[in-house]
Amino acid sequence: MASRTMTREKAMTVLYQIFLYQKNKINYEVTDVIREVTDSMPADEHKKIDMPFLDGIVNGVILNIKDIDNYVSKYLENWSIERLGLTDQAILRIATYELIYTDTPDLVCINEAIELAKKFSDDKVVKMINGVLDKIYHEREDNEQ
Repeated sequence: MASRTMTREKAMTVLYQIFLYQKNKINYEVTDVIREVTDSMPADEHKKIDMPFLDGIVNGVILNIKDIDNYVSKYLENWSIERLGLTDQAILRIATYELIYTDTPDLVCINEAIELAKKFSDDKVVKMINGVLDKIYHEREDNEQ
């Protein structure tokens, strides 16, 4: 059975790789980066990846990155998204993309991002990601009323 949690982690890895290529001005094709990341997985893990979901998240973040970064930047206090590590950028952008552009429940988006941050970042970054996503969530709640 496909695991969205595991799929988000792979999306983070793919986006990390893409951000690294962009930073170093290396040409890439999104589908090749996705294939590179997923083909290196053991077969039993690969079965747990929801490929359409992975493709949707990665391409959604890339296509909407300016809007996502504008949203995030409103709530980054004493930070800029470029100052964050590439992993942290990927986590924050995935969660923001899901909050804004998908029908994934808001609390699932936030909780999944926090769990990824706990696994791959330090406590300070976990708190920052939680704070930014909480503010985006509340802004959206306020606008829907």
